[in-house]
Amino acid sequence: METIIQDILSALRAGSAPDAAWLARRLRRCPRSSDGGAAGKLELLAFYRAAKEETGPLWKSWAIAPEEDRAILRLLKLKPRRSASGVATITVVTMPHPCSGSCIYCPNDIRMPKSYLSNEPACQRAERNCFDPYLQVRARLALLESNGHVTDKIELIVLGGTWSDYPLPYQLWFMTELFRALDDDDVAAEQRRAERTAFYRDCGILSEPEELASQAQPLQELVDAGACTYNGAIGTLYSSDSWERARSIQQASFEELEAAQRANEHARRRVVGLCVETRPDLVDDGSATLMRRLGCTKVQMGIQSLDQAILDRCGRNNTVERIARAFACLRINGFKIVAHMMANLPGATPQGDKDDYLRLVTDPRFQPDEIKLYPCVLIASSALMRLQGRDAWQPYTEEELIDVLAADVAATPAYVRISRMIRDFSSGDIVAGNKKTNLRQMVDAAGGDAEVLEIRQREIATGDLSPDELRLSSVIYGTSVSQERFLQWMGPDGTIAGFLRLSLPKDGATAMIREVHVYGRVAELGGSEEGGAQHIGLGRSLIESACSQAHAAGFSAIRVISSVGTRPYYRRLGFADEELYQIRSLQAEGEQ
Repeated sequence: METIIQDILSALRAGSAPDAAWLARRLRRCPRSSDGGAAGKLELLAFYRAAKEETGPLWKSWAIAPEEDRAILRLLKLKPRRSASGVATITVVTMPHPCSGSCIYCPNDIRMPKSYLSNEPACQRAERNCFDPYLQVRARLALLESNGHVTDKIELIVLGGTWSDYPLPYQLWFMTELFRALDDDDVAAEQRRAERTAFYRDCGILSEPEELASQAQPLQELVDAGACTYNGAIGTLYSSDSWERARSIQQASFEELEAAQRANEHARRRVVGLCVETRPDLVDDGSATLMRRLGCTKVQMGIQSLDQAILDRCGRNNTVERIARAFACLRINGFKIVAHMMANLPGATPQGDKDDYLRLVTDPRFQPDEIKLYPCVLIASSALMRLQGRDAWQPYTEEELIDVLAADVAATPAYVRISRMIRDFSSGDIVAGNKKTNLRQMVDAAGGDAEVLEIRQREIATGDLSPDELRLSSVIYGTSVSQERFLQWMGPDGTIAGFLRLSLPKDGATAMIREVHVYGRVAELGGSEEGGAQHIGLGRSLIESACSQAHAAGFSAIRVISSVGTRPYYRRLGFADEELYQIRSLQAEGEQ
């Protein structure tokens, strides 16, 4: 291990830049250990970090300069795209709970909240940690940091059916625990983790997959056969004395939540984004206000289709008009909007899917900021499985599916990011439909050399940049309630290093910054990382440009839907705290 580190240092000091391929070749030349295994990046990273933390003779003998240390950590980092978008993402899952929806394609795994499966990675982590938000966050933090990722800036994504279906005391507790898990130092966190784990064990809560599968199997078979509803099974499975005792701690007050949020403003690990998912029929001004109080900045909505006949056929119990009102409500309240869309739903056709997607991204009533675009698949526990014999649904051929998705990608505007194109379902859970885990790569290949504007394919990610090559441009588009401006720092080849979403409401209310995001490797708070896009002033420049544009458009003030961990940053830029947002007055130069 020591020899490899010295070789990396020698290469750096000779002016070369070792990359992943260089490191892989060097690792293959290592002598095998006594158990026959070869050295890997994980072992090398652990060795390097231990030497650094001990600061003993070995570390001192290397005489590693700060820029060399950053280069080595970048080289040894596992799965670098985990934090390439500018933040480290932690996904947590709520506990199973009755769902107010009845979608026929939705999985009904009673070990999980509605629409999720126990084999999905985030779900496995949740189940092992008794669905406790604190334990889930600490487990994910430990993995990210052991793989070399910086975890100073965290985006929290809360998954699990429909957030708005959960009781308010549970929502408050869940969010409080998320913040607490990031507020605690490592010593306090280890003590709390041990106490919480012992509590669930004493309650009799199972956490081993084999035991949980055996416990749920009789009820799951009834659900799969249509003899019992998902909600009925959940009510039975989670009404035991064990879960009643566990639920005794699963409540909190607004005061407790707000205290944890204030602590996070100055914590080592700060929340810079918080997302929940819900259905459009549950979005209104009251739910939007509550989500802001909880600290949310982004909302995922299951749209699935804008064809009313398909919505009705799938049991969505929703209308296109209600979806449009949900978009308007979330946009006016400043949220970043993530829409879930599904191709190949029952009753859909390839051309109809293309038209439906085009409507989503061009109709002023919709136009989300981000899209999760999934093909429908047949899952054994879904109601669709029982309808299969009636020719209720047939999967598209691979060629048809790729053609639809490639057309959707080509139609996506420059201000939209397609974040996902498959669910994390295992092939064993999929009875019929796409099982290719590399579907996105297949879609990209089908697009050939056609220009793609969507954000994910343009973000700078792990690459380097030269600030002198960047230019600031704006994309302006209209929605039913606002004029939207997408400000972006772009490189000569169209890559994007950072962006801002500015909303200018038509009713003359205060202008709103809905999102600021700078791409590139995560840099530590207050520090810098050579070659990355963060901490070189791109975010500040975007904000100042947005303020100037809002002022020129006749607005006297501008709000920002800031995350809890970014409040100090906006205060330094002249924003003042104002209830659920932060606000700054707008004046031209020379005005008093």
